[in-house]
Amino acid sequence: MRKQALFFIAVFSFVFTSTLWAFNPDVSDELQLDVAKAIIDIKKADPGIEEFFNNAAGYAVIPKVGKGGVGIGGAYGKGLVIVGDEAVGRTTLSQVTVGFQLGGQVYSQFIFFKDQAALEGFQRGNFEMGAQASAVAVTLGASADADYDKGVAVFTHVSGGLMYEATISGQKFKYEAL
Repeated sequence: MRKQALFFIAVFSFVFTSTLWAFNPDVSDELQLDVAKAIIDIKKADPGIEEFFNNAAGYAVIPKVGKGGVGIGGAYGKGLVIVGDEAVGRTTLSQVTVGFQLGGQVYSQFIFFKDQAALEGFQRGNFEMGAQASAVAVTLGASADADYDKGVAVFTHVSGGLMYEATISGQKFKYEAL
C-alpha cells in the first residue's frame, strides 16, 4: 500500500509540475517561486498561451512589475530567462515615462522569443522595446490572435492597481547569465 501511495505522489508531482510549471524552480529561491506562480496564473487566465510556452526558443518572465506615475512615471521588475525547463539567466526591466499618466499597478510580463536569434539578441544585453512595441493584455482567449513581431511576443497580466496608461515602449532590459 505504501509503495502505491509513493508511486501516486511521484506521478502526480511529475504531471503537476510539467503542466503548470514550465520549468523546475528551485524552491529555496523566492524569485523562481514568484516566476512559477506567475506562469501558473497566466495559464489559468488564458490556457491558449501554452502554445507560446511550448514553441518558443525561450522566454523571460518578470513576475512583478511595479508601475506608477503622475505625469512622470516609471516601472521596474526582476525576472528570469528560461530555456526548456531551466532558468538560464536573470533580467531586470526598467522604464521611465513622461506624459499623461495617473495611478499605479502591478503586473507580470512575459516575453517569448520565437527563435534562437531573438533569444540571443536579448541575452546580449541592453534589449529595449521600441516605440512601436505592444503587449497583449491577457484575458481568456487573448493569446489566440497574438503573434510574434520581430521575433518577440509580449504579454502582460495585471495583478492589481489601476493606471491610465498602458505602454511597454521604452522598456529597457538587462540580462545576466546564471
